[in-house]
Amino acid sequence: MIGRLSGLLLDKNPAQLIVDCNGVGYEVGVPMSTFYNLPATGERVTLLTHMVVREDAQLLYGFGTTQERELFRELIKISGIGARTALAILSGMSVNDLAQAVTLQEVGRLTRIPGIGKKTGERLLLELKGKLGAELGTAPGTEGESSNDVLSALLALGYSEKEALLAIKQVPAGSTVSDGIRQALKSLSKA
Repeated sequence: MIGRLSGLLLDKNPAQLIVDCNGVGYEVGVPMSTFYNLPATGERVTLLTHMVVREDAQLLYGFGTTQERELFRELIKISGIGARTALAILSGMSVNDLAQAVTLQEVGRLTRIPGIGKKTGERLLLELKGKLGAELGTAPGTEGESSNDVLSALLALGYSEKEALLAIKQVPAGSTVSDGIRQALKSLSKA
């Protein structure tokens, strides 16, 4: 199993890279979140990897962060979710956004990703529920849940998801739900 690659970035095309490791060029599939953070061609790159061995192919997938790789591994465990779909999910949403969608059980956010229909989105919500909190370092019932409650309140008040998420970033860590709503509304009124 190949767990990490470090070498020169020879070529990069969306979702596909070639990394030269001491004369051997590895083709690596990556989510767009990793692709956007790559250095220029010809520079050194280090990727965490996951290798899939099938009867007809050996495929290597690379990730910029441990969280992305762990989420990829959780996604491919789900029935009907293959590596390509998992890459599409990681390309369409950050790990934190997906965790938030799962916590709030928002299938609509998942169905915006190309290739994810309502049934697949519902299966993802069901299978991932309770699994993403530990991965992100937030235990259920702590700060992550508090910000989700603030987000729900702002959405109920008619703010767009984008506005609400930006306002939540202004809320100090450790705030209670009511203080968080108050702080978020203050930052929204200034905008």
